[in-house]
Amino acid sequence: MKKLSVLISSFCVMLSYAQKVSDYKYVVVPSAFESFKKDNYGLSAFLTKNLKSKQYTIISENRGQWPEEANVNPCSVLNANVLNDSGFLRNKVILELKDCNSKVVSSEKGSSSIKEFEEGFQDALSKALINIPISRPVENPTLKQEVQVVKETTQETPKVSEQKSQTSKAEKYSNGKLSLQKIQIDAAQFILVDGNSSVPFATFKETTKKDVFRVKLGSGESTTGYYENGNLVIEIPKSNDEYSKEVFAPVK
Repeated sequence: MKKLSVLISSFCVMLSYAQKVSDYKYVVVPSAFESFKKDNYGLSAFLTKNLKSKQYTIISENRGQWPEEANVNPCSVLNANVLNDSGFLRNKVILELKDCNSKVVSSEKGSSSIKEFEEGFQDALSKALINIPISRPVENPTLKQEVQVVKETTQETPKVSEQKSQTSKAEKYSNGKLSLQKIQIDAAQFILVDGNSSVPFATFKETTKKDVFRVKLGSGESTTGYYENGNLVIEIPKSNDEYSKEVFAPVK
């Protein structure tokens, strides 16, 4: 039963049903933003406070601390980021909210003439937040159906449940540092997922050549993957337009 729950939870990663920011209930706000490496200027706390006032539930970057509802369907969670877009005379920010597939659901700009960094950046962020609507989560019929499958499974005999668990068991792959589950979405695509992340590590789609795939990494980069001697290989893009070979071997 536990294995079936993991499988269904991972499958729901691909079910990004919400199309508007207000459709979401949960938002991950990181403790620091990449664009503000030296000083966060209190932006994380400021964003958290303002999103809460719009009835969003702020959750941790650590998925192990997520509520059960968010863990069952990670695609009900938005990931917030604040970018430093400052010019010569004004403090400017861009507030981005991305879904579980790293797709930007909302991008709002804010600008402030206040020269002091902390006050200026927070003022700019407050203006970017003006167009963020109040949270009004929608029910996901697909998710409801998947959860019902889990409930029905618990009522079956142990023997039947064990057989379904075995047939639904996800394959595992590891590169020695990272352990991932392979979840088959349909006949033409599958994902590799890390249980501690809110987005898939990589999404694989078939090409016209057998065992060769188009791959989209969790970072948003596109690359190539393929099977080689039973291992799953991903060509990881490097900064100098070259690629490194990341080999994931099946875990028995």
